[in-house]
Amino acid sequence: MMGTGALLRAAGVGVGDEVVVPAFGNVEVAEAVMTAGALPVFADIDPATYCLEPAAVEAATTPRTAAVVVVHRFGRPADLGSLHALGRRHGLLVLEHRESEAPAAPYEEMAQRRERAAFLDARLRGVHTPEGGTGHTYQQYVVRVPGNGRPDRDAFARAIRAKGVECRVPVKTPVHRLPGFRQCVSLPETERAADETLALPVDASLTKRDMQRIASACNALGGLLQPAL
Repeated sequence: MMGTGALLRAAGVGVGDEVVVPAFGNVEVAEAVMTAGALPVFADIDPATYCLEPAAVEAATTPRTAAVVVVHRFGRPADLGSLHALGRRHGLLVLEHRESEAPAAPYEEMAQRRERAAFLDARLRGVHTPEGGTGHTYQQYVVRVPGNGRPDRDAFARAIRAKGVECRVPVKTPVHRLPGFRQCVSLPETERAADETLALPVDASLTKRDMQRIASACNALGGLLQPAL
């Protein structure tokens, strides 16, 4: 299967062209654009899906824009219908980047992840649980820990790890803040998501007792989420 860079080159995208990409997530997407000789231009995300927001893509489009690269995040699909419609209006190629981190899971495994996600949806307090949406496979179960001007997400993560709950920050640094890709661009939803998101385990191997332990560990930390005085 051809990679994103090869697909862009095959479509004639190259030097002098711009390609709209997300900054929330994979640096390899921006790298693929550069291997084609084009310039990555970052657009903001939808706060519910963590995928490119169509209106933000439209705002980032210029006469030099040749393509848009879409990344589906955490098992939640992007709004492809709107993005393809945008592509048709502006004559842009719309490509889907396939994440190497997220191979397709068997149906039974996806069903089990959804079951565990529903368990957490019903029991977690003090964090913002993910919006399910059509087709969400929960490759990662990503909650938001409100900041209130403090690094609450990081403190929250340390506290639940101390209780034996594995968790990870899904995107530590947005691509537009990385050396070699820094751009003076306003991406408020991307910045907010990078500061607030935390992935909790919903692996098919987890037992009901494991899931209860995760919920209890998270719910015991409500004090971290109170507004700063």
